[in-house]
Amino acid sequence: MTELLYPINGVPEPGKTIEVVPGVKWLRMPLFMKLDHINLYLIKDNDGWFIVDTGLRGEKTREYWETIFEHELEGLPVKGVLVTHLHPDHVGQAGWLTEKWQTDLWMTRTEYLATRLYMSSTGHSEAYLSFFERAGLDESAMEHLRKGTSGISKMVEPLPGSFRRLENGQTLVIGEQEWRIIVGYGHSPEHACLYCESLNILISGDQVLPKITPNISVNSTEPEADALKVFLETLEQLKQLPEDTLTLPAHNDPFLGLHTRLQAMIDHHQENVDRLAELCKEPVPALELIEPLFKRPLKGAEMMMGMGECIAHLNYMMNQGRMIRNLADGVYFYQSAS
Repeated sequence: MTELLYPINGVPEPGKTIEVVPGVKWLRMPLFMKLDHINLYLIKDNDGWFIVDTGLRGEKTREYWETIFEHELEGLPVKGVLVTHLHPDHVGQAGWLTEKWQTDLWMTRTEYLATRLYMSSTGHSEAYLSFFERAGLDESAMEHLRKGTSGISKMVEPLPGSFRRLENGQTLVIGEQEWRIIVGYGHSPEHACLYCESLNILISGDQVLPKITPNISVNSTEPEADALKVFLETLEQLKQLPEDTLTLPAHNDPFLGLHTRLQAMIDHHQENVDRLAELCKEPVPALELIEPLFKRPLKGAEMMMGMGECIAHLNYMMNQGRMIRNLADGVYFYQSAS
């Protein structure tokens, strides 16, 4: 397959679902940004439903969930809430949903603990400020950061105090089907995908998207991480699934052509690596690489994400011996090794 196919006509209207196959339903919740939606999924058990991902915290999302509960669950309860990873559009309503239905939250351990950690932080640490200072932000931008606070609690309901752990290779039996957990890395610390061999369906979260590439970032918590390396390794491992796997992503539409998309994502990041090698003929801070790397100016939160992704590529290149980094006047300068 050389092009992706989109076998499902249309997209779910707010508060409604589309049946992907019997026992698996697709729904959408709004996001208030350029990427204006997240795909969520329902998997039917014998006596209830499992929710996969939850949408952002907020009254509008709750209203749509209440409509789903009234009209789309066939009179059955919610038995569990599965969250692929810690980003607010995925975990935002998990606390409310588990409380409402008196049921369990299922996440990988690292994603659950990291969510709790981020929600406990109200200000920016010295490590956070140092990370951006070394990337080349000027004093005016740094002063703006110092006055800022973490906004994650505005987008995520408080999580329950306990959870059920998802692990790589674990099998969940839901209804008549077995769903295998496949853990991926790079986009988030321990991202859970769900694969059902009998249905030939992969619920991919943000790990594989058909039209956009997930953000692969390094952040101040682990500034020397090689996020791109582990992300690319995950993509290679996912090639073990059949090419005709119906992939249900968190954004855009369900698609066929998994291997085609995996290779396109690998190629995209290799192109970015090659571009950075050209851009770093002379020493340059990460800040000055963002616009030429992404081929457009970035601002605000988008610039912060772009910074993290740029540094992820630079770390990857340093670990390959393709990039040299030196500290001068508190700023890291990067230069191609050859």
